[in-house]
Amino acid sequence: MSAATATVTESAAPVAASGEGRIGPRGHLRHIGALARRNLLQIKADPESMFDALVMPVIFILLFTYVFGGVVAGKGNQAEYVNYLVPGLMAMMGMNVSMAVGMGINEDFKKGVMDRFRTLPIARSSVLVAKIVVETGRTLVACTILLGMGFLLGLSIKTSVLELLAAVGLALLFGASLMWIFILLGLTMRNAQAVQGVAMLVLMPLQFGSSIFTPPTSMPGWLEAFTKYNPLSNLADAARHLINGGPLGHSVWMTLAWAVGITVVTAPLAVKRFRDKT
Repeated sequence: MSAATATVTESAAPVAASGEGRIGPRGHLRHIGALARRNLLQIKADPESMFDALVMPVIFILLFTYVFGGVVAGKGNQAEYVNYLVPGLMAMMGMNVSMAVGMGINEDFKKGVMDRFRTLPIARSSVLVAKIVVETGRTLVACTILLGMGFLLGLSIKTSVLELLAAVGLALLFGASLMWIFILLGLTMRNAQAVQGVAMLVLMPLQFGSSIFTPPTSMPGWLEAFTKYNPLSNLADAARHLINGGPLGHSVWMTLAWAVGITVVTAPLAVKRFRDKT
């Protein structure tokens, strides 16, 4: 028995001993903590699983700054484009990390990890929430590296540190809501490759049909209209206004509405699907 699984077992033991059929809030938090520790131990045992969070922000900001920067801001004005790009990439980081959640859930079932959890008196939702907590931490790491690279390339904060933190928090919140979608995909698809394939079909149009990389005004009319309803555009614009200054109302509220709406719809479906499988 692994140390992480043993921790979960010990955490669930008082519930089993008392014969309680219902787990209270404290029990939920205890189980989430134990399961989150198990997920962190997995990362420690497999450091390569942090590759996307550590390396992809560096690749993305360098690639898009020097590929699109000269076109959007003019040759030699890449530093100006960085202030446009970085807030958009914050939205992109959450989506890319979220895809890994669904693949991880799918692989856990294939490896039989969930068979052990099935025998424990823990809330099924605790397993999923713990996964989201740890993956949100990975998103925070990715955003931190992205901002660090941004500062090196000329990013300047034209508002305040508090508003910068608010932009990061908004990106984490929206990314956490997207994780429920990918968890549901991971519980539905037969293998991790299928999860990745479906995810990419969703990710590519949303990422490139948005205001992440270029202003929508340069796009054809039909695509510009699509970007207005694209949740990634709302998040990118909200983060951009929080960092560079500008009107916050519409983009922030739309991002919050998308995050709440996605969670309310997909979280119960994911938990139900998880219960059916376990």
